[in-house]
Amino acid sequence: MTIRHLTMDELMAGLDHIRESPEDDGVLELIVRRPAADAREVLEEAELTLEDGLVGDRWGRRRKRDPLTPSDTGNQLTLMNARVIALLSGDRARWPLAGDQLYVDLDLGRANLPPGTLIALGSAVIEISAEPHTGCGKFSARFGADAVRFVNSPLGRDLQLRGVNARVFQGGAVRVGDVASKLAGD
Repeated sequence: MTIRHLTMDELMAGLDHIRESPEDDGVLELIVRRPAADAREVLEEAELTLEDGLVGDRWGRRRKRDPLTPSDTGNQLTLMNARVIALLSGDRARWPLAGDQLYVDLDLGRANLPPGTLIALGSAVIEISAEPHTGCGKFSARFGADAVRFVNSPLGRDLQLRGVNARVFQGGAVRVGDVASKLAGD
């Protein structure tokens, strides 16, 4: 299958649909565990814990192996807007390639979800981190150079089109289809 990356004009044409994402009560569309570098497991449900983030994800195992890892857990999880990845990927089967764990139909923009905002998801609660989430070389190879320019542009950063980093505030189970409800912030 030939993968065609969208041009900047095509990406900008999808911006209105992205901006229509729910502000308060979105839906968890996809859960992806990353057991090893470049490996992906699509899950229907997962457990989030304070220690491991998404249980079985390489983030938790890496922290246990490397005691020199900083204690900051602000990047335990990454969330990406489902409308953004749908636009970039062209095919739902390619969503996991972005490397995020939770794909939500929710407005992730800074104005809607500033750092410290809490989101209830299933029986878990997560907190949005101040640490930015940006596109990298792998993201560019998978979705195109214009996709990286799009998500890393000033507008893309303001809307947090590449997604957000988060930490587990309260552990619990999450399932595809769960409502992602904005609770509060600092």
